[in-house]
Amino acid sequence: MANVYGCDIGTSNMKLFSKERDEVLNEKNIIAIANKDELMAFGDDAFQMYEKAPDYITVSYPVKYGVIADIDNMEKLFENFFRKMTHGKMSGGNDFYIAVPTDITEVEQRAFYELVTNAKVKARNVYIVDKPIADGIGAGIDVTDSKGVMVVNIGADTTEISVMSLGGIVKSKSIKIGGNKLDESIVSGVRRSYNLVIGLKTAENIKKQIGSALQGEETFAKAFGRNIMSGLPVAMDVSSDVVYDSIIDHLRSIVDAVKMTLEITPPELAADIIAYGINITGGTSAIRDLQSFFEMETNLKANIIPNGSESVVNGIRSIISTPSYRKLAHAPKEKTYIG
Repeated sequence: MANVYGCDIGTSNMKLFSKERDEVLNEKNIIAIANKDELMAFGDDAFQMYEKAPDYITVSYPVKYGVIADIDNMEKLFENFFRKMTHGKMSGGNDFYIAVPTDITEVEQRAFYELVTNAKVKARNVYIVDKPIADGIGAGIDVTDSKGVMVVNIGADTTEISVMSLGGIVKSKSIKIGGNKLDESIVSGVRRSYNLVIGLKTAENIKKQIGSALQGEETFAKAFGRNIMSGLPVAMDVSSDVVYDSIIDHLRSIVDAVKMTLEITPPELAADIIAYGINITGGTSAIRDLQSFFEMETNLKANIIPNGSESVVNGIRSIISTPSYRKLAHAPKEKTYIG
């Protein structure tokens, strides 16, 4: 029997929802290829190999800055995620709803659609959902209302800022700052402060343990890396002050982009945002004290959405399950040719 699936193909994680099973598969959107063409691992298993694999194994993320950068590996990943979700059953005639960023080119948007139609999942119908719309619904907001809504999705590579009303996007802005940029800055900060070289996975763990948008009482997290002077592996306690200094400029840049979006938002919608606040989603929204930081910088109420990393796929789940929301999904635009 045909099923309906929802897909949020994120830079860091792939989220796949099955209506029949009423469950979400959420794993790292990463693939490990051996000898240039042999699938070694994918998802969370491939992530275990990241920054550890020998030269003959390439471990990579096919999505960069919210768009598909490696279509061949992305197709392999999508097919294998689908097989994992269906326990190997590749039955056809299924419908797919895909969340697509809005602040990208038409060609980049269409790549998400063609990913599913070209993959071996035997799709019957493929529908596009604007990612901010799904994000708002997943945050528990009725975006079809006339009320103005602002959603700030802080993802792995990008932050998407959207103002919505009546089921449409009124203003949107995307900047290339996300969790990965914060991790890179922590790597640089730790190297500068401690002469210690750490990997991105270690930086991410440090960020989760002691990263904060506000500077508070100093705490420490254990980091393992290589000492620049001796060249030997060492363990060292990293200060939360170093982490704060490493990430705060990026967080301020995100807030500045939010302010710029608010400046061009129609006054009536801006009044609604003042009344109801800014909704913050995405995996990086889990940083400690981010709510207080946003409120201090904008003088507006900020709402951190619980489980913000899955708000988009939860929104797709609601669109699939709620007949009145189905109109928010649409078929992609026809290809246009020049010449």
